[in-house]
Amino acid sequence: MLRQYELVERVLAYAPDADEAMLNRAYVYTVQKHGSQKRASGDPYFSHPVEVAGLMTELKLDIETIITALLHDTVEDTLATVDEIEKLFGPAVARLVDGVTKLSKIEAMTEKERAAENLRKFLLAMSEDLRVLLVKLADRLHNMRTLHFIKSEDKRRRIAKETMEIYAPLAERVGMYEYMREMQLLAFQQLEPEAYETITARLSQIRETDGGQVDEIALAISQTLTSMGVKCQVWGREKHPYSIWRKMAERHVSFDSITDIMAFRVLVENVEDCYRAIGLLHTTWQMIPGRFKDYISTPKSNGYKSLHTSLIYENSMRMEVQIRTWDMHETNEYGLAAHWSYKQGGVAPDGQVGWLRDLIEVIDDSHDAEELLENTKMAIYQDRIFAFTPKGALHQLPKGATPIDFAYAVHTDLGSMAVGAKINGRHVPMRTALGNGDVVEIIKNRSASPQLAWLGFAVTGKARAAIRRAVRAKERSEIAAIGADLFDELVERLPTKVGKKARGEAVKRLGFKTEEEMLVAIGSAKLDDAAVMEAVLPGSAKTLAETDQWPKQERAISIKGLTPGLAFHLAECCHPVPGDRIVGVKKPGVGVEVHSISCDVLASGQDSDWLDLSWGARTTGAIGRVRCVLYNRPGTLAEVTGIFASTKANIVSLKMASRDELFGTYEVDLDVADLAHLTRIVSSLRASGSVAQAERL
Repeated sequence: MLRQYELVERVLAYAPDADEAMLNRAYVYTVQKHGSQKRASGDPYFSHPVEVAGLMTELKLDIETIITALLHDTVEDTLATVDEIEKLFGPAVARLVDGVTKLSKIEAMTEKERAAENLRKFLLAMSEDLRVLLVKLADRLHNMRTLHFIKSEDKRRRIAKETMEIYAPLAERVGMYEYMREMQLLAFQQLEPEAYETITARLSQIRETDGGQVDEIALAISQTLTSMGVKCQVWGREKHPYSIWRKMAERHVSFDSITDIMAFRVLVENVEDCYRAIGLLHTTWQMIPGRFKDYISTPKSNGYKSLHTSLIYENSMRMEVQIRTWDMHETNEYGLAAHWSYKQGGVAPDGQVGWLRDLIEVIDDSHDAEELLENTKMAIYQDRIFAFTPKGALHQLPKGATPIDFAYAVHTDLGSMAVGAKINGRHVPMRTALGNGDVVEIIKNRSASPQLAWLGFAVTGKARAAIRRAVRAKERSEIAAIGADLFDELVERLPTKVGKKARGEAVKRLGFKTEEEMLVAIGSAKLDDAAVMEAVLPGSAKTLAETDQWPKQERAISIKGLTPGLAFHLAECCHPVPGDRIVGVKKPGVGVEVHSISCDVLASGQDSDWLDLSWGARTTGAIGRVRCVLYNRPGTLAEVTGIFASTKANIVSLKMASRDELFGTYEVDLDVADLAHLTRIVSSLRASGSVAQAERL
């Protein structure tokens, strides 16, 4: 453990003007506050924040970050408060400490909800000041280094899994590869202990057999480049066990099939030398096709720059080589932290980098704990591809991303208005996966809106969160609209006329904060008719019930302009279409389910539970279901689908219900305009010589 004077000396070595007195005061404060608390290792608890502060000094971070590291557990684990820290160390340190502090004292939460809320709080604090992330990563790294002292295997695995899924990817996204690699290795050791032991044993065996082969290859690379006038420094290393295991899992191969277990790093003086070096290596040793990557011309989203290639050395041995400048190396290894160092002038980077801005949108739009954790992992833990707008603007997306993800990456408004897409000039379905280097053009319509079906293929957290937000807003608006119609209809059925203020009075009596909340509750059938009537005119529901003269509905409620599946649901038992006489059945928490008046399912219901509904003038569009019995001979199905095309009916689904030697029975769902359209389709089918029988279901 670092002693007090050692920590101070480390800070003063790179920041001679730092406030030594405040640093000493923070060291003493954390020792006093943690007092006799012990860690699982048996060490004094304050050894942990001191070691975290030591990690921060290795990155040459500013005095506020060092003090935050010293104090980061005091609010959570001692009687210290944020207000007390603000008085002693200033508002900046207090804000940072609060950002790192977990919500462990909130009891009325499940474990998953607490984890999600902790993550939400941390990410929001990180968006305001990225030093929160640096302290948190150092905190997690030191905890992982001492994880083996925890006796509970379940707890070790839970912490290791969280590290692998959240913190190691976060370290990668801000370019702190040293932290990322060590966290992955330590988590891998806990999550896959047998695989870890097997791979480390094989690496030791190779080390003993091959002796100094890594040094030999590094020397050969260095001599090759130096002889051609490229000043460089080269060193090699074995890939760590987790990297090898992941490669084995991805390729579904054994350890013996992984030939490129050695990696070499070449540091040169400038960018020109990077490209000279890659050319010399490719002419000296055979390059493996498809393994060259240029992250200098196209850096990763975290700022990582380097040239990567794989070469075949003597005896068919494969080796991976990374070429970069010294400046690139410092940024690549320490990423975001490099921007905070004193030698950079202490200038803090922008509080929100692009991917983090997207992450904050995800946080704001996530509806519950499960959704937040899912979207966060999507946002930070996926391999990337590069795609371009028609004007050449570059956007990085996760593998498997589709045009809808691309649209939302460009701008949320573009995603919301998207109706189609072109990839490399060709029209494609919106669910098409993008490839590296694709040029994507989004076709938009200002009157369009996000579709719930997009969630089936959108993969980025930003896109999914925005789609959910838009669908929820539209759903709420439409449910409120149908709720308003239901409310007005109920008011008309009251025995006494009421004024315009009745709606506002009803809101108060029912205990809602806003009128919209009440209308949504009515539209989603969370309030029955009697409760609404009683709120509008106290005593009316009781009087009507006693006289047994409950008034019937006086007018049909129009569903024109509302979206099926949001404000109301079209029943699948009868598939009503515009033109059918329809009624609604209220289902608490779901809303109104629309049935055809002739639906058999309604026979089991009570008349008083039905709502008289109407489609409204010029309402179009619904799904109609048709059953066709076709003669079992070649070409009949083709003729029937031709009939659908000629009558301008789009097939939504088609399935074979039964088949024998003479006939095949099919059930077909069709997009139809109205009842007249569906009737014409059935008539056309009955007129066909290929159709033995046709009827609407």
